[in-house]
Amino acid sequence: QVQLVESGGALVQTGGSLRLSCAASGITITVYTMGWYRQCPGKRRELVAAITAPGTTNYADSLKERFTISRDAAKSTVYLQMNSLEPEDTAVYYCKATSPTFGINYWGRGTQVTVSS
Repeated sequence: QVQLVESGGALVQTGGSLRLSCAASGITITVYTMGWYRQCPGKRRELVAAITAPGTTNYADSLKERFTISRDAAKSTVYLQMNSLEPEDTAVYYCKATSPTFGINYWGRGTQVTVSS
């Protein structure tokens, strides 16, 4: 049973930082592509950042200067470091795991990030 549990969301002020965590069970995160997505109020869910099995990272163009994705295989956890947060970053942030063989996607339930102006 694959389970992804996000944590670390909070209410922060503009300019602040947060680190989100995605604790994965039932998979080996270094074999899967792991990603962070977000859904801002009234908008579609969008890719924030992803890390592939070999460790290649990719980011939404508008976020790559402020956000960093990383993983700790020993802890089976993927992180999203978010700096210089803006009110526009307010969203529910989701973790996704994509299987290497059939491209099956697994999602966590999300964690709320709210940035106040």
